[in-house]
Amino acid sequence: MMIFLYRDQFKSIAELSEEEMRLGGLRINPVTNINSRATYFNEIKVKSIEAEQASEVKGLPENPRLTNFSWSPDESKIAFTHTTNTGVELWILDVKNATARKLTAATVNANMRSTVNWFSDNSAILVTMLPADRKKLIDTENAVPDGPTVSVSDGKEAQNRTYQDLLKNPNDEYNFEQLARSELVKVNLDGTTTKWMPPKMYSNISFSPDGKYVMVTNIKKPFSYLVPYYRFPSETNVYDIKGNLVSMINDVPLIEDLPKGFMAEREGKRDFEWRNDKPSSLVYVKALDGGDPEVEAEYRDEYFQLEAPFKGDGKSLLKVKNRGSNITWGNNEIALASDYWWNDRNTKTYVFNPSDPSVEPKILFDRNYQDVYSDPGNFVTHKNKFGRNVLELQDKEAYLLGSGFSEEGQFPFIDKIDLSNEETERLYKSEYTDKKETLVEAIDMEKGEILVRIESAVEYPNYYIRDINSADKLNQITSFENPFKSLENVSKEVITYKREDGLELNATLYLPAGYDKENPKKLPMFMWAYPREYKDKNSASQNTSNPNDFTYPYYGSPIYWVNRGYVVLDDASFPIVGEGDEEPNDSFRKQLVGNAKAAIDAVDEMGYIDRDRVAVGGHSYGAFMTANLLSHSDLFAAGIARSGAYNRTLTPFGFQSEERSYWEAPEVYYNMSPFMHADKMKTPLLLIHGEADNNSGTYPMQSERYFNALKGLGATARLVMLPKESHGYSAKESVLHVLWEQDQWLEKYVKNKEANPVKTPETELQN
Repeated sequence: MMIFLYRDQFKSIAELSEEEMRLGGLRINPVTNINSRATYFNEIKVKSIEAEQASEVKGLPENPRLTNFSWSPDESKIAFTHTTNTGVELWILDVKNATARKLTAATVNANMRSTVNWFSDNSAILVTMLPADRKKLIDTENAVPDGPTVSVSDGKEAQNRTYQDLLKNPNDEYNFEQLARSELVKVNLDGTTTKWMPPKMYSNISFSPDGKYVMVTNIKKPFSYLVPYYRFPSETNVYDIKGNLVSMINDVPLIEDLPKGFMAEREGKRDFEWRNDKPSSLVYVKALDGGDPEVEAEYRDEYFQLEAPFKGDGKSLLKVKNRGSNITWGNNEIALASDYWWNDRNTKTYVFNPSDPSVEPKILFDRNYQDVYSDPGNFVTHKNKFGRNVLELQDKEAYLLGSGFSEEGQFPFIDKIDLSNEETERLYKSEYTDKKETLVEAIDMEKGEILVRIESAVEYPNYYIRDINSADKLNQITSFENPFKSLENVSKEVITYKREDGLELNATLYLPAGYDKENPKKLPMFMWAYPREYKDKNSASQNTSNPNDFTYPYYGSPIYWVNRGYVVLDDASFPIVGEGDEEPNDSFRKQLVGNAKAAIDAVDEMGYIDRDRVAVGGHSYGAFMTANLLSHSDLFAAGIARSGAYNRTLTPFGFQSEERSYWEAPEVYYNMSPFMHADKMKTPLLLIHGEADNNSGTYPMQSERYFNALKGLGATARLVMLPKESHGYSAKESVLHVLWEQDQWLEKYVKNKEANPVKTPETELQN
């Protein structure tokens, strides 16, 4: 069976204007009690693999706003929520009959995670519901304060990122508690209910694989004005299926003062989860270096297993050299663990025996995780009797699905690997050169059945079941047509070129339909990019662009302008490399300009563009890139910067991939901040920002203050603030206006820019 979920491409500005409270890192609609920015689906269809057409689901509510989808353990039903004007209802879909019905009134509290949780016998659902004793919320805008808001530093370092939507005062604390509190209710499929747990601020709920235990985490006080809710104090308990307490397994204090660095962790037990191949065994991690990446340690993390009745400490399973990432469980003798370390981009994969810690774990893969050419792929899993994903094994042989990036192109593959001796056999390799094949999931490795997606630049992605034992056997199971006919005849190719220092770069080049490459006409060009940091040149030079990716014109895409007579250079490589002891940002500006010049030179050498009419644009860190390029080069006629940050002193404890604080590297923060160099701006810049941006560091103030500086210094700039919009833009009215703003800017300052005078020694001298 297949389930199709449909939604509108965009929200409306009216939807974004619904009441919203921003508390503890959450955005909540206090009327409906659900994430105020939730993505809703408005139609469901059901299709069997053999059927030609999908069937519409009967019984759905009028004007559906559906989310929180959750399969039943036996996969015969799907629970989901529907948001009305007054609250959230619980609904259920019978897949076989393609019928839906309502189970509860609009009393679900969907403000936190784990709203819908199935009991293992498929007969009932554990749901977070509004408590009967919820108090009226405080109108914080008009409330009379009881006194000042006081924050205290006790001498401990607490270097946190610049989070947004944090609690600000006691009234926020009160409202957060009221909105986060739920009671857990058992909802039977006939609609009858039983109270299962009294009101608390539940943040996570997880049934054991056999369904006999439930692990429940709830938030506690004191709250914080420095960090989001997921770093508030919490308590994790295990209950039996009737809601009786079995054991408290973790009590976590407020986390405000982690050590410095991306790889910092708190001390104590963390990351509790059920072991997928056992009925009811818990696994957790502890840091062996105190959570401090600056501390030298042979092993950074250790995994433990805790059995019922879940008292005390668990038994050691495995130590890993980096920070633990995840474990893929196989059986009693075989499991796979992976770790990673940001500072050197290293990741290791271990084969270990979970029943015998005395058996030395074997490192199966030890690699740079940014080195995509050496990526062995993801291990194939299947669902066991508990409905949990475990490693697909034949004796000691496992399977890998790989993306298949290489110097020659992208050719996804399936490998069989013997975990005892690491011998590998290639079972399948995609041979498409005019299409892109994605290996989505293994359906049945014994039969060789793989779910794949196949697309091309002009063919909308469709799904197939491939038999890898018979190369020609391909069963198509969807038939979506290309809805973007106006782009079908556009020329698309991935070009490669070199930076001045020899680093190989790439980008996707689009030319207007009918463009004559043999007799090229010089057109204006619009380039779009996003910088990425690397610790080695080899990884930075690798090509992950595929010319056969379907050309999909999403809201933020530059592709629209290929039909406006522009050459479009999308996803241009902008690597920032820092090898050895050098950090990437130590030479950020120089590499940034080098990347841009190399891209323009490459397309100019083809004869396609007028290099005096080139624009650059980017979103978020790409906006930051754009402002820097315009400040420190004369390569561009104009720029477009959306939702960026421009003054790095406003993010003093790190940003993007920069771990150092402002006080450790003040020259880096200064040199990288376009705001500090606003006097150098001589190129027209369009700034766009959502007034309700929730991204760490990209406060709307960043664009407002930067624009004020540019205006005060006489630069050509325009600031567009989008009401109600967050870091990404979702209202149709906003998106269409953004496209209009960008088009007007490009037409005025790029396409119709007056030709620059030819520079002579005399004019240079006058300048």
